[in-house]
Amino acid sequence: MIAWLLASGIGVLTATGVWLLLRARTFDVPLGLTLLSYAVNLFIFVMGRVAFAAPPIVRDGVPPTLAHYADPLPQALVLTAIVISFAMTALLLALALKARFVNGSDLCDAEPSDESPAVDLGERGSAPAPEGERR
Repeated sequence: MIAWLLASGIGVLTATGVWLLLRARTFDVPLGLTLLSYAVNLFIFVMGRVAFAAPPIVRDGVPPTLAHYADPLPQALVLTAIVISFAMTALLLALALKARFVNGSDLCDAEPSDESPAVDLGERGSAPAPEGERR
């Protein structure tokens, strides 16, 4: 039952991540990559043999085999992957925000057009004030 539940969860995360990646919106792509990284992390963790109530530290009097202990390698790999995926998600969101701000559109393949002009940041790094107003 647990194996079926974990496999279903990995499948749903993967399918949703791929679906979001194939959409042409800049904010759906980082979300899709995040869901795919969750699916891969869960897959790596499950491949390391899920053990309930198994200590990760070797104790005296117990044979040092994986039958008596949890495997720490998949846990270390998943922890490293979580840190890397968090950094990549932050980078992709920053790029998506910049692309939306420059293009004036949320589409991945959008080009600046007359209908949605890009906002000029000016010298101070903020949007220009409307006509007649002072900063």
